[in-house]
Amino acid sequence: MTSFDVFFNGYLLILIFIDFNSMFSLLGIFKAISAILLVGLAAWAYQGLQPPAPKICGAPDGPSITAPRIQLKDGRYLAYKELGVPKDEAKYKVVFVHAFDSCRHDASLFLPEKTAEELGIYLVSFDRAGYGESTPNLKCTLKSTALDVEELADQLDLGSKFHVMGFSIGGQVIWTCLKYIPHRYDKILAGATLIAPAINYWWPGFSRNLSAVVYRQLLVQDQFALRVAHYFSWLTYWWNTQKLWPSFGAIVRNPDVFSAADRELFPMLAKRRKSYLEIVRQQGEFHSLHSDLNIGFGKWEFDPSDLENPFPNNEASVHIWQGDGDLLVPVSLQRYIAGKLPWINYHELNGPGHLLYSDGIPDAILKAAFLQEK
Repeated sequence: MTSFDVFFNGYLLILIFIDFNSMFSLLGIFKAISAILLVGLAAWAYQGLQPPAPKICGAPDGPSITAPRIQLKDGRYLAYKELGVPKDEAKYKVVFVHAFDSCRHDASLFLPEKTAEELGIYLVSFDRAGYGESTPNLKCTLKSTALDVEELADQLDLGSKFHVMGFSIGGQVIWTCLKYIPHRYDKILAGATLIAPAINYWWPGFSRNLSAVVYRQLLVQDQFALRVAHYFSWLTYWWNTQKLWPSFGAIVRNPDVFSAADRELFPMLAKRRKSYLEIVRQQGEFHSLHSDLNIGFGKWEFDPSDLENPFPNNEASVHIWQGDGDLLVPVSLQRYIAGKLPWINYHELNGPGHLLYSDGIPDAILKAAFLQEK
């Protein structure tokens, strides 16, 4: 039903129930007009709050399917991409979780071909639900992506051990893997790497003063957008699509959310991503970008800083990598989390921002994970 339909139906109801005698008085006319305007305003607001249906890949009016996919237990599909050495020849197997406004192809930024061959790394990256060519998850939760990782690894038969690695929001997902698939620790997970993992300012482990200080350093438009996602998630679609004021900076690709070091990488990124950038949001923004905001910055059922060591016998390791110039993920909060988890191998880089792609950083990340190099 369109907003006009709602308005017109409301108008008819008003005409039916208003006392027709009062219609000829000024007061009656004023009441009628006010009621009609109120119904029209409510209809307009309702329509504005409702996200459009996603354009699902493979549907008659949806984008085409070009990637290999698996079908999950709930009927959804996950599109994936395999990188590195052949799976049967690999010494290390990795499931990579991509960032906000990204897709399966972006994993290649963290996997130099030469290093992958030298270390014997097989990596599979997948489009998270709603991104690229993976079916949107209309019931997406904090836990669901971790379970998608688990099922992907099972269906691709990654064997008795595999690593998980994620960047930014994808790094945040790795916390949920460590929380929600604990039975995997001694059988399947061989280690975890979180690259500039996104931080939820409302995690209870942060002191109010600490999180408030760094929160106020964000762009004002981002402060408001994240508050909406945390407290009024039902408004997230409207907030980030209205034209009255700026929406979340990363959605409109505002360069001001990145550091000077990050912006130096823009030409390289533009060239690398040109061939696939348009597929990232092709199924719609609500079940991809907006879902990320609502889940990543919503109310969590656990605090990562309270997690117990998943590898108490040092059978594997967990690494966090963070640039001290990161404007998207505050280094002070990352330090705080790492300080509360002594079993974390924390690597803070002097100079880089959020985009940890350059100067041999991906090589260092891989060698720390697989060769235990410092």
